[in-house]
Parts: sequence; C-alpha cells; structure tokens
Amino acid sequence: MTDNILEMRSITKTFPGVKALSGVSLSVRRGEVHAICGENGAGKSTLMKVLSGVYPYGTYEGDIVFDGQVSRFGGISDSERAGIAIIHQELALVPYLSITENLFLGNEVRGRSGLINWHRANGEASRLLQRVGLDENPMTPIGQLGVGKQQLVEIAKALSKDVRLLILDEPTAALNDNDSEHLLGLLRQLRAEGMTSIMISHKLNEIEAISDAVTIIRDGQTIETLDMRADAVTEDRIIRGMVGRDLDSRFPERESNPGEEVFRIEDWTVGHPTQDRRVVDGANLSVRAGEVIGIAGLMGAGRTELAMSVFGRSYGRYLGGQLYMHGKPIEARSVRQAIKHGIAYATEDRKKYGLNLIDDIKRNISAAALGKLATGGFVNAHEEIRVAEDSKRSMNIKAPTVMALTGKLSGGNQQKVVLSKWIYSDPEVLILDEPTRGIDVGAKYEIYTIINRLVAAGKAVIVISSELPELLGICDRVYTLSAGRITGELPVAEATQERLMSLMTKDKTPARAGAHTPSTDDHQEHSA
Repeated sequence: MTDNILEMRSITKTFPGVKALSGVSLSVRRGEVHAICGENGAGKSTLMKVLSGVYPYGTYEGDIVFDGQVSRFGGISDSERAGIAIIHQELALVPYLSITENLFLGNEVRGRSGLINWHRANGEASRLLQRVGLDENPMTPIGQLGVGKQQLVEIAKALSKDVRLLILDEPTAALNDNDSEHLLGLLRQLRAEGMTSIMISHKLNEIEAISDAVTIIRDGQTIETLDMRADAVTEDRIIRGMVGRDLDSRFPERESNPGEEVFRIEDWTVGHPTQDRRVVDGANLSVRAGEVIGIAGLMGAGRTELAMSVFGRSYGRYLGGQLYMHGKPIEARSVRQAIKHGIAYATEDRKKYGLNLIDDIKRNISAAALGKLATGGFVNAHEEIRVAEDSKRSMNIKAPTVMALTGKLSGGNQQKVVLSKWIYSDPEVLILDEPTRGIDVGAKYEIYTIINRLVAAGKAVIVISSELPELLGICDRVYTLSAGRITGELPVAEATQERLMSLMTKDKTPARAGAHTPSTDDHQEHSA
C-alpha cells in the first residue's frame, strides 16, 4: 500500500477566458495535516473543488488517485461515499434548524418505519459533539451558536460520514484566538487517530504550528511542496514561495504626521437590539487627519457594534452620546446621514453586507455615491465605467474588466472593491472592520499601502482588527475595548501585544488624562 492517500496529477481547470489551474500536482501522505498556501486567486479553492466533486469529472483535465484508485467524481455525494469531506469557508448550516437536524440533513437517521428516529439521532449527535469537544445540547438551534462552535458542528457533520480525508478551506478565518486554538487541537487529535487533513489557510503561524507538509500554489501552478518535519521552514520561506519574492517587511513604512482632529465620539452608549443590556457603554475616542487608530478587543467586546452604531445607528438601540466632525456636533441617525457627514464603514462581512456579489464591479464601486454620477435622476453610464476603470487601475483590482461579476473575484480583490466603493464616496473618516480577514500576505500588504495613501491625503482611518500584530504594524494609536467600554489608549510606540491584551481583559474603565474622556464619576453617573 502506498504511503500517499491522495495524488492529483496534472490538474488543469479552465473557466471562460481564465485558466484557473494549469497542470497542478499534489501528493498527500496518510495521516498527515497537509497545508495548501497561495495568494488569493492562486487556485487553492478551485483545486479542492475539483477534488471534492464540486467541479465534476469531465470539467477538468488530469487524474485524481484516491487510496490507490483512479477516481472520477460526478458530484459531492460521490466524493463523500469515497471518504472525502470538504468544509467550505462559508459554512453550509441552516441557522433555524437544530444541531442534530444539521448534522444529519440529507443523511437522516431513520427507524424501521422509515420515519426519523429522533432518539437515535440525538444520541448519535451527542457522541459526535463529544468527539469534537463541543458541550452543547444537540437540540440547540445552530443560529444560537458562535462561529467557532458552528465550525466544530461542520467537522462533526463530516465525521458522521466515515470520512478519511477532511478538507478545510480557511477554517480559522473568522475565529478568535481561543476558538482557533481549539480547532487546531482537534486537528491534532484527528491526526493522532489516523485522519488525513488538507487545510487551506492564510494564517502562516497556524500552518507552521500544525502542518506536516505545505504545498505552495502560485498563479494556478504548483511551485513546491515543503516538508515541515525535515526542512527548516519559516513563515518568510512560505511567503517567498507564495509571492515569488521576499517581503522585507509585512507592513509598508509610513511617516506619521497627524493634523487637526477630524472625528470624535463622546460617551457613546448603545443597547442590545433585543436584550436589556448595553453592548457599548460610554465609549470615547477621537481620530485626527492623517492618522490611523486601531480598536482592539476580544470577541464580544463590542468593536463591530460600536462601529455599526456610529455609522447611521445601523446596530442596536441608541441610548446616548454625541458625534463630532471637525469639532462640531453632527447627527447621523441613518446611513444616508452618516455618508453625508463624511463617515464610511467597510464591514467585516464583505460577502454578506459589503458587496452585491451577483452584480458587476462597476455597479458595486458606484453604489454608495450614485448621486455623484446622476443628472436629472439618471446615472451617467459612461462616467460610471470611467470611475470604475480608474479604481481598478489605482487599486490594482485583478479582473478582466469592470463588468466582471464581483462574486467571481478572489477575497483580496473583493476587499479592494469594497474600499474603492467607500473611497469614491470621498469620506472624511473611514472605519475598516477586519479589512484583511481571509486574504493572503501579498494582498494584505496592498491593503496597508492603500491605507497609507488615504492618510497621506489627510483622511482619518479607524481600523478594527483581531490581529494585534496588524494593529501594531499600521496604527498610530490603539484603543482597547472590553465589555463595551474603552479600557485604555496607547500610542503604538508604547504598545505591545501583552499590554494590549492586559487592557482588553479589564472590566473597568481606567481614569486617564484626556480632553475628551469623562471621569470615573461621570461613567458611574451615566450608568446610574
């Protein structure tokens, strides 16, 4: 029996006008965690869709040899019967159904009568949840679970099908550090049990920590496979293979020359939309022209809730506070008003809230500022194309034309379209929520360069990120948030990951000097 459980030989996959894969080969040994790395658009997900039958036999060239047999999968059900399961980056769970119902959807546990045996199904679901380390009632609706727990349910679903090769596409992209570590621990456990896994990830520190081998794909071609156990493989070595060159620094250099204050939030308080509790409690922060400030906080700290509530009160119940633009109070009771006052917000979920994936690049870029293109109620189509072409060129959006569907772009290029949309609206302050989530190091560098261009032009930028090294690499100051309260503010020159984490886990707002920070008594009076 060969040591390889999988061999993909000379796989070529072509879409209209684009060769996504060109003679890609991949060998995976039994019982290993095999990582696949590459820039966005390199062909990683396409290769896995070929393997799992999403792109069936006959739509690609080359051979798949699984467990010593040439396989010609006509669909996902064929690959699952062979023992291959894929978990996509966008989880395929139904939020209104229970954990049990999701685990066995399409593969129901039936009794002799043909009806579903719920007693057996819930018992089997409990066993699967225990195996992945998830302590939840199997009758709990999926929508009540966090993303990390949903990811574990997806793995449990795969394990229910007697899987021998588990494929995970960006499994930790949307997870916090604790959930990510739990998931990696589960992969180690499965490896010890003899399971083979393929993991696509942009988080190189995780790949370095868990993988036995790494295959690098660039521009639809196999570049090399590195043995993590035999070779001295570092993150910089993987990056060199991915981008074809050394990245001397992960963050482009920038001179910090902040000007006058542009935007200020005072005593901002927001209630949960359905529960009697505060998700943002007396928050105060400011940002100046030509400055990047960061907001750091653990999952559930209220970072996104703060940003969305400021952006036209698009989250929660407004309970108090004031916004200022250039020192003057403003009202932003709607998204339209927020945009009019020069506030822009690029959401953390670009696919769901940031873009219309079934529309073209041109329409997505113009969506937030159609008034600039309209005369007499009609959009100037020629000017709309010109604006989109200018953005495509200046932002280095990799697409055939601006008429290409946004949903067909890689994650990094989709993020550039989101930024193009808000830059065209000409904001005074741009709030970026997880701007580099799920994109590769090369695309991250380009996003950081775009941020530098914005602040060089005098814009004020607020960045929310779960990656502390990112905040330390691109920001001038970092605010920390815990349980809806600002717990500290540090200039980057004085900040470390340890100091930020200490502030992120505080449960009280410290008194500190600052023109716009209420005293502790003020907070207590407000809370009362």
